[in-house]
Amino acid sequence: MQPLLQVNHLRKIYGQKSATCTALERIDFTMNRGEYVSIMGPSGSGKTTLLNMVSTIDSPSFGSILYDGVDITQMKTRALSDFRRVNIGFIFQDFNLLDSLSAKENIALPLALSGVGPKEIESRILEVATHFGIEDHLHKYPYQLSGGQKQRTAAARAIIRSPKLILADEPTGALDSKSSADLLQSLADLNESQNTTIMMVTHDAYAASFSKRVLFIKDGLIHAEIIKGHSRKEFYQRIMDMIASLGGSADDIA
Repeated sequence: MQPLLQVNHLRKIYGQKSATCTALERIDFTMNRGEYVSIMGPSGSGKTTLLNMVSTIDSPSFGSILYDGVDITQMKTRALSDFRRVNIGFIFQDFNLLDSLSAKENIALPLALSGVGPKEIESRILEVATHFGIEDHLHKYPYQLSGGQKQRTAAARAIIRSPKLILADEPTGALDSKSSADLLQSLADLNESQNTTIMMVTHDAYAASFSKRVLFIKDGLIHAEIIKGHSRKEFYQRIMDMIASLGGSADDIA
């Protein structure tokens, strides 16, 4: 079976001539449909740059990124915009909700912009809101929601179009421990029940332990990989051990 995502010889160099900085040296990995992969690494390792490349927000200096066998690095601006809208859902650390819209309207926005009919929008909103446990908060505006409710609203918005890939950038960074656990469990359940493919950049070993595979980036290269076994507790400890071997504490992987 063809992987959903193939990253080949990816490099990213900023600057010109003698004033250059290499953010990604050479990155190679694949993701199959239904995988849940976390990206970790020390500050400045290139993990956010990698997410930006995969999301098409930024373009690589060298290498290719294939979705379903199609190299998106060769797409033009309009095609890339259409590709993002159809295939990728985003969950950001700072929620990115529109303050002038209710939670329901924020969630509905991707469908409304795509011309989906009102009845189907209502049905899909109820489905995703129920999954994330925010069905009783749909009438509220962002300023009336807790941090956890905002992030679950953002997650509902990200998945409402059933994109092939969910990209999460430090999704628990602004949340308390309970809200983090609730969101992470909801994403894990989504991955299991709907075979949703998820890539998450995180500095948090606890958050990473909800995924099925962790890639560690150091100095612009994939330094190591850990695959989950049967126990999340054991997986968490292995992640912590790898963080220690990289020369830092959990707080340093930021």
